Amino acid sequence: MTRHRHLPNDDDISAFRDALKAAGVRPIATNQADPGKPKRDVKAHEARRNAAVESSAPQSSGRTSDGRVEAVRPSEYLEFSVPDLPWRTFSQLKRGQTAWQAGLDLHGYTLEEARTELESFLRDSAGQGLRCVLVVHGKAWGTTSDFPVLKSHTNTWLREWPGVLAFCSAIDLDGGTGAVYILLRKRGQ
Repeated sequence: MTRHRHLPNDDDISAFRDALKAAGVRPIATNQADPGKPKRDVKAHEARRNAAVESSAPQSSGRTSDGRVEAVRPSEYLEFSVPDLPWRTFSQLKRGQTAWQAGLDLHGYTLEEARTELESFLRDSAGQGLRCVLVVHGKAWGTTSDFPVLKSHTNTWLREWPGVLAFCSAIDLDGGTGAVYILLRKRGQ
């Protein structure tokens, strides 16, 4: 058996290029990839996660901080994931393809009530073995603040919660930037 490779002639190459052009494919002008540069500050995420997990000092109101939070805009898209979460899993969560199994609406709660409810909801959801939940935090501005208080605090609290693998703003059907999908750790992880 002989191996003969068919080498394309100029007509074949032209036909191939024409087919690519007709399909809308265009050449890459520059290679902007930088595979040596991490996309996230992995050390900061790990340090924050470890501090939350190892914190054994009892807090009067739970595991999440009540300190300063970074203000977010009402329409800002929120997203977070632990560094080792598979890209495909996070991508499915962001597209709303991971079905959520329970939901919590924080509208009408004070900041401290919302924090207590969120912590209780996350504990209960993890205890039931739920994988994905939805939390509606809204986009309303605080009465004494110039930023959406519940949204900003929810963004901070979820980053600190050890059972949260990832979260992102929901698709429009489920509340858009006024709600987040939360991916929880499986039991035993």
